[in-house]
Amino acid sequence: MQSQRIGYVRVSSFDQNPERQLEHVEVGRVFTDKASGKDTQRPELDSLLAFVREGDTVVVHSMDRLARNLDDLRRLVQKLTKRGVRIEFVKESLTFTGEDSPMANLMLSVMGAFAEFERALIRERQREGIALAKQRGAYQGRKKALSPEQVAELRQRAAAGEQKAKLAREFGVSRETLYQYLRLDQ
Repeated sequence: MQSQRIGYVRVSSFDQNPERQLEHVEVGRVFTDKASGKDTQRPELDSLLAFVREGDTVVVHSMDRLARNLDDLRRLVQKLTKRGVRIEFVKESLTFTGEDSPMANLMLSVMGAFAEFERALIRERQREGIALAKQRGAYQGRKKALSPEQVAELRQRAAAGEQKAKLAREFGVSRETLYQYLRLDQ
């Protein structure tokens, strides 16, 4: 079995362009998540972890694309290298194989800590911005997923016994959101 170079790309929102992350990097397959890096619960990351084999190389643009939490970053790198998978971070010019030098481990920790720090700063700025917008009366909160008419129809159909999962798909919301609408004002 021949080893492969496999790319992993993560963007935080659907309007970001994932193409630039591994531009000019030779890979046989790419797994792309459009999700926050706050945790490792990402479908394409799970698929990548199930797909890679011993001898493969996982290529990631930068450490913060893999994880924004130092513990998660270390755990993922260790999980891959223990299976005999190399991991390359293009931006940082670092490669991990499981037989890493103390300097490589220090760099992983330092760069991972910076990614975690950056995420904390982003969240702090976001909270400050929301607080200022609320003071000005400009912040209304997140837009509701369903209109009042849709909520009434949803409740009526759920009360009539229609399957919740089917209703969630039809209304384009998660089951958790559906249950939140069903619990409101009851």
